[in-house]
Amino acid sequence: MEQVERMLDFIDRSPSCYQAVENAERELEAAGFVRLMEEEKWELLQGGKYYVSRNGSSLIAFAIPEGEMKGFHMIASHSDSPCFKIKENPEMTVEGHYVKLNVEKYGGMILSTWLDRPLSVAGRVVMAGPVVKNVAIEKDLLIIPNVAIHMNREMNKGVEYNVQTDMLPLYGMEDGGKPLHELAARAAGIEAEEILGSDLFLYNREKGRIFGAEGEFICAPRLDDLECLYASLQAMLHGKPKHYANFMIAFDNEEVGSTTRQGAASTFLRDTLKRICEAFAMREGDYSRLLAGSFLISADNAHGVHPNHPEKADPTNRPYLNGGIVIKYHGSQKYTTDGVSAAIMKSICQRAGVPWQTYANRSDIAGGSTLGNLSAAQVPVNSVDIGLPQLAMHSAYETAGAKDVEYMIRAMECFYRD
Repeated sequence: MEQVERMLDFIDRSPSCYQAVENAERELEAAGFVRLMEEEKWELLQGGKYYVSRNGSSLIAFAIPEGEMKGFHMIASHSDSPCFKIKENPEMTVEGHYVKLNVEKYGGMILSTWLDRPLSVAGRVVMAGPVVKNVAIEKDLLIIPNVAIHMNREMNKGVEYNVQTDMLPLYGMEDGGKPLHELAARAAGIEAEEILGSDLFLYNREKGRIFGAEGEFICAPRLDDLECLYASLQAMLHGKPKHYANFMIAFDNEEVGSTTRQGAASTFLRDTLKRICEAFAMREGDYSRLLAGSFLISADNAHGVHPNHPEKADPTNRPYLNGGIVIKYHGSQKYTTDGVSAAIMKSICQRAGVPWQTYANRSDIAGGSTLGNLSAAQVPVNSVDIGLPQLAMHSAYETAGAKDVEYMIRAMECFYRD
């Protein structure tokens, strides 16, 4: 259970994508990884360990083998999760008494799960320079209150929530309290007038927990996809490359389509790979040769069979919590898995001694997409889509199996070693 507890602590300390990347950077630096800046020239050494970030919300860490490099072994996850983004000028007064905050959706969350929970604010603030400071207001600050059933007797027959009217969080009373930007400035250790820009989000204050008759399950915010990010980070910290350069990648903005300069559809990974080749005086043909011998694991959590709605799962591909790594398939290639990449992933699981399962959408239910097919447009390598089984994906509080994160770490470590 040690890895589970450490993962839950990592998630608790990562209320937004910025803190998730910052916490990963701290662990990488403690393990001897050297920070690189995109705007500077890179001097790389064989056997060296490095990391580079973009926008403070996406991260690529890599370790170079000491001998000949045959290709790249890459694991990609994402740092963001569905939530509410705080708009500019957010305070709104209600009848001269209440103050609430104006927010908008970030990604496709289950709206009802954000109601009646302790919430707060995290993200980043920007000063002149620009100088960026990550910020998390560590107090129970907000709540999105439900309407009493006495005022809506049809509540339990289903409600369609309107974000602009139903999902705005209560912040305070009109006759007291400080504006939100003052609280954010205090948390960042600066003056309010220094803030020239911000990217702030609501986050669920409830901590992750281990539960079940025998402690079989975990529940936490942001399991999708910080569980896979944490697993790939731990594998990266303990892996030593032999013939392939190892990469741990965390992209931002997966939940909103990945089409940003730091998303999976951006040039971030391609730029990094090409600069590595350039640092070792390789030619364009060498880059293409290395890509041909490379492999990408796209790691983003998967839907487990739901105990109350087993009919929602595919008839023959039915992953369960604590059943191990899920290999994901999609006929239209929203998942990149094919026969070759599936065989490679199953072989990795076999060598690591961990179980694996398969997932496909029901043919009459549309599914989502993930990182693999988007990053492949920029870096065309053989790839597989995997994840860990969970329930209530895109809820403010998700559920998964307590055994599965250890399975994922072991498989990823095996991948990095071989």
